[in-house]
Amino acid sequence: MAEADDLAIESFLEMLAAERGAARNTLDAYGRDLRDCAAFLTSRSARLSHATRGDLEAYLAGLRKRGLGPRTQARRLSALRQFARFLVDEGRRPDDPTATLGGPKLEKPLPKTLSKADVAALFAVLESGEDAEAIRLSCLLELLYATGMRVSELLGLPASAAEGDPRTLLVKGKGGRERLVPLSAPAQAALRRYKPLIKDHFLPRAARRSRYLFPSRAACGHLTRQRFAQSLKALAERAGLDPGRISPHVLRHAFATHLLEGGADLRSVQTLLGHADIATTELYTHVMEERLADSLARHHPLGGGAPSARRRKPDD
Repeated sequence: MAEADDLAIESFLEMLAAERGAARNTLDAYGRDLRDCAAFLTSRSARLSHATRGDLEAYLAGLRKRGLGPRTQARRLSALRQFARFLVDEGRRPDDPTATLGGPKLEKPLPKTLSKADVAALFAVLESGEDAEAIRLSCLLELLYATGMRVSELLGLPASAAEGDPRTLLVKGKGGRERLVPLSAPAQAALRRYKPLIKDHFLPRAARRSRYLFPSRAACGHLTRQRFAQSLKALAERAGLDPGRISPHVLRHAFATHLLEGGADLRSVQTLLGHADIATTELYTHVMEERLADSLARHHPLGGGAPSARRRKPDD
């Protein structure tokens, strides 16, 4: 890969970090994708910073030949589009070779979720737990299901998050965007029950306090995603549920799905989830469609409801 391409990629990644607050994992993924394309183009005596549409079409065709799936192809194309726009905005090239590139067709998978009965079963198991671990897990589950937070947002909550108005939490989401989320009465109660246990049970040895609401002895300073996911799967087994269906992200989906089933509007759900784009939240519209279809089936004269409600053929 040409040194000029490597420098351009580094400048692009620095921009993503500084201006958009991109996470380390995002930066690493973009870097890998762009360098993979740069290496391919170098083998064709071309450069990424000066790639033509034909060069990029050849690269995308190569991805298909390598057996990479549509989602991987789409992610690589997204990285190339953003990199090309960066070069144009910076005046490093006059045109965007990705402007008319077509991407692979993707089927949008419906979010995996849980029924209300499944969620109730998880909470029922926790109600009998009196030890510190059970009380912490109950608090985590209550907060997650009450707010729909991302697991990274939940585990990274600062200790100060529980010191303000007990009815709300200030959550810092992607790109450093903050949002205020309301807490249900059970979530407030779970938080009150958990807080007195932090010092004696969860602070690292010799530590007098932690910057995190859910501290641990892990290098990151807070409870890890892996540990939380393991605890949820163990809880699922005790509740008689398939552990493979349970994860923090599935509970976030359950939060959104159950809100919509209860009649919440899409914009409100978007705000609570912290989605920057309403199109992301629209993945949940299948819930609304199912509810409308069920309503039509039950209430329309020809919807298959009670025979007495169906239109009768006029008497001759």
